Amino acid sequence: MPELPEVETIAAGLRRKIIGLRIVGIHIFLPKLDRGRGAVDLRKFSGRKVLDVRRRGKMILVTCEYGLCLLFHLKMTGQFLWTRMEAERDAHTHLAISFIGRNRELRFRDVRKFGFVRCLETSCPAEAAELRSLGFEPLETCLDTLSNAILARKGRLKSLLLNQAFIAGIGNIYADEILFESRLHPLTPAASLSRKEIARLWSAMQSILRKAVAAGGSSIRDYKNADGLDGHFQFQHKAYGRKGLPCPRCGRTIRRDVIGGRASFYCARCQRRKYQNRRRKPGRDSGF
Repeated sequence: MPELPEVETIAAGLRRKIIGLRIVGIHIFLPKLDRGRGAVDLRKFSGRKVLDVRRRGKMILVTCEYGLCLLFHLKMTGQFLWTRMEAERDAHTHLAISFIGRNRELRFRDVRKFGFVRCLETSCPAEAAELRSLGFEPLETCLDTLSNAILARKGRLKSLLLNQAFIAGIGNIYADEILFESRLHPLTPAASLSRKEIARLWSAMQSILRKAVAAGGSSIRDYKNADGLDGHFQFQHKAYGRKGLPCPRCGRTIRRDVIGGRASFYCARCQRRKYQNRRRKPGRDSGF
């Protein structure tokens, strides 16, 4: 599933292509794609200018005039194609948006049909059910906020990073890369982290996600950007997908375990496991 860097890359590409354009029409060819089930008449989008395209978590919001908004979730295999209108639509193209004065249209293609769109009519898209439940954005949060949030939570660190209600946009790939960079085991109890460990986690989160965005994301299977091109961050992975290969830090073999139903890749030497919560003495590791 495309994660924060991939979705951010797609949103940036769409911003360059469609902001300022006026919509002629929106055509949905797969009824279940519309999660709102026609709650907003698509004809209301006709003639409306696209004002903004942005990412929230793993979702993309296309904001138009007069409080209209399209909310997309790519899920596993969703893709946007900016293509000539005369180009044949294949069986996996489930939505098309045409624009005034353009011979191209924006298509949403999804082989596995898990993706969806919601057509919103609101001045506050953030109140949509899919967005209201999301946690904070990792690239917009400060160290203090992350620290307070983590120390108040129970459970294993890898599972917490994947919890979209806690932090929005991180998936399996970047959770593994962030944990490797910060030298933290995926099974580490979140509440056991010291302030210094949380600082390492925050720093790794900022570094890995920003580098991945700069590289256009990771193309593992289906992901392509709005121009139909692959990302390149997969060539910089140090843990994810590297089972049996030497750790780039210490040389020990990278392991693969299933944690919470998800494959997790890590180095057992660099990322030591904690087996129980540690009691912190007053003042321990205070400050950053």
